[in-house]
Amino acid sequence: MSDSTPGGKTAAAAVAELAKKHGFTVATAESLTGGQIATALAAAEDSSDWFAGSVVSYQTRVKYDVLGVPEGQPVISETAVEAMAAGVAKLMGADAAVAASGCGGPGEQEGQPPGTTWIAARVRGRTRTELHHFDGDPGDVLAQARRRSLELLHELMRESTVADHTTPTA
Repeated sequence: MSDSTPGGKTAAAAVAELAKKHGFTVATAESLTGGQIATALAAAEDSSDWFAGSVVSYQTRVKYDVLGVPEGQPVISETAVEAMAAGVAKLMGADAAVAASGCGGPGEQEGQPPGTTWIAARVRGRTRTELHHFDGDPGDVLAQARRRSLELLHELMRESTVADHTTPTA
């Protein structure tokens, strides 16, 4: 499965382009994807200028203690990824962040079937979340989660730049 956008660019390259052009600092908080989103961003052009870093919070305790997920909250949930995105943005001093948590399989986790994935992108204080049910083996699920996380981050960054350049009307 390709990580390319409709324009042929990888989603990570598209994020890099917006980050450089509009001065975003980007961070990630990952569970399910185990650092794959961060790896894609770190490989993008001039990443040391705009990519602050990542927290790979595979253990639930790290989500609670480091990223601010409310204690006892299921980690495969909208609330968890919202908190993870906000927490990593604060921790890294980033104005654009993406978080992913889910069940890659092969068995259930927290009563969720394999493929269940929550993603949150947070850009300049605005957050968007998505729930997905990806198909395939664990590797397929992770690849789809990585790709969609980068796409969602890019979409919200792009919307933020359009909103920043809107001319007020009288």
